[in-house]
Amino acid sequence: MNTLIKGLIQCYGRPTSMCFDKAAGSPKNTQKSVLHKILRKNGQSVFGKAHGFSSIRSETEFRKQIPVRDFEAFRPYINQIISGKKSVLTVSEPIMFNLTSGTTGESKYIPVTRETQAAEINLIGQWYYWALRDHPEFLDYFRLAMVSSVIEGRTASGIPFGSASGMIFNQIPEFIRRLYVIPDWVSQIKNYEKRYFLTVRLAAEKRISFIMTPNPSTLIRLAEVMNKSQEEIIRAIHDGVAGIDLSEQPEINQKVAHFFKPNKERAKFLAGILQRTGSIHADEIWPELKLLACWLGGSVGIQARRLSSFYGEKPIRDIGYMASEAHITIPHRDNTSSGILAIQTNYYEFIPEESYGIENPSVLLSHELEQGKRYAILITTRSGLYRYDINDIVEVTGFYQNTPLLAFVRKGRDMTSITGEKMHANHFLSALEEVRRKFNLPVDHFRAAPDFTTSRYAIYMELNSAITDEFLRNQVIPFLDQALGKLNIEYAQKRQSKRIKSPYLCLMRQGWADEVRRKFIQSGKRDVQYKWRVLCSEPDAQDADFILKTIESVND
Repeated sequence: MNTLIKGLIQCYGRPTSMCFDKAAGSPKNTQKSVLHKILRKNGQSVFGKAHGFSSIRSETEFRKQIPVRDFEAFRPYINQIISGKKSVLTVSEPIMFNLTSGTTGESKYIPVTRETQAAEINLIGQWYYWALRDHPEFLDYFRLAMVSSVIEGRTASGIPFGSASGMIFNQIPEFIRRLYVIPDWVSQIKNYEKRYFLTVRLAAEKRISFIMTPNPSTLIRLAEVMNKSQEEIIRAIHDGVAGIDLSEQPEINQKVAHFFKPNKERAKFLAGILQRTGSIHADEIWPELKLLACWLGGSVGIQARRLSSFYGEKPIRDIGYMASEAHITIPHRDNTSSGILAIQTNYYEFIPEESYGIENPSVLLSHELEQGKRYAILITTRSGLYRYDINDIVEVTGFYQNTPLLAFVRKGRDMTSITGEKMHANHFLSALEEVRRKFNLPVDHFRAAPDFTTSRYAIYMELNSAITDEFLRNQVIPFLDQALGKLNIEYAQKRQSKRIKSPYLCLMRQGWADEVRRKFIQSGKRDVQYKWRVLCSEPDAQDADFILKTIESVND
């Protein structure tokens, strides 16, 4: 069967790759063609009519007639689709919504059309083709891939929302899906501890040659669960049981009841490793493992560098710069976050990093980018996002043919992320306001920053009166943590799975904020240019000089 699958990937991938190479050789013409197809296809949509798609003849006219928008500017159109209105952003109706966190606490519903889905499958096929070229044995055994729930709910008009990756996984032919060790129903287990245990229990029973999941923190968490529950896992495999109680979800429990069979031979193999080394280390139980796939860029790169201590010195290939809104690059080499711009999939525009956020910035196209420079990226997609500001900064690391290689660097203004949760300044502003109201907390100034080394957020706080450490530790931090989870569903999910730990407080000495402002003005900048930063993309070195004490939660 593996030989058949490899043959199918090669038969599909070779002509697709040749077509992509031709397009990558002429990015200017390719991008112009992509834009015109999107505009012609959707000229009769509500958005297309309102913005005169039928009259646009050039990329310059496109920029003049379509303003740059973030998601909040698109939300009224999305709400019309949710309520049942047809042909709003695209002539093709969405088949689902990708659900992700928003900047205001209200989730974002990203439309997915059949054209979008087909393009996504095409890019995944190219990824596998190139990976197979470099690692002929990575599909020889079972695969471990973790995807989110396909359908988490439906809108009032009946459109499903959830995970596009889950929907794509469900479209994989059944004979191929059998080689993935985690069935789709595992993602529906609500208890994160039980979900991770069952994932590890299923994976430990098989010989695995390939592991794929977006966040490297997920892979670290799997390895930690494996070491923590090694005896329970071995026993469950020996006895042919799940090893956990899922009675709180009867529909899942029913599936589990008939899923497992005793595997004494595998249990003996694992027990031998445990006796010999003291742990069932991932590198030991999967000697056939040939390739890991996860994100390597931005802040998650810190977690990715830790993977060798759990999985050994294995090649790692980035899965691509992608978001709920679009799939943007195709990695074609190992151990780099850089990937080829998906030149046939979306239409792209770029704003130089130094101009991002100013009025009427210069806008460049993909063939105008320079190696080593950083840019904010605007995307126009087949699912109805036009000149969409995704609020990301990317760096050009080189070129493939004439098409740029891009690496994700960081979120743009007022946003950061430790492991994909996409925290916005508004999340912290709203959460701290809830804290103030709940406890009458005398906060003069605060700001937040990700602590990548410990996978948690530091909250720097200047108080104007004394509060006991015990009260801050036992009352304020847990409430703040819960408030952030309510405002950002992805933060909540990653807290439940322990990929992000509880935030901690840094109490600052009086005068901290005034001193930061004074140093800003002393550096030669005008006072009117000063803006207090509620959220930093990384800890600010000058803040460290003002920390009186650090208070941590006892829960993690």
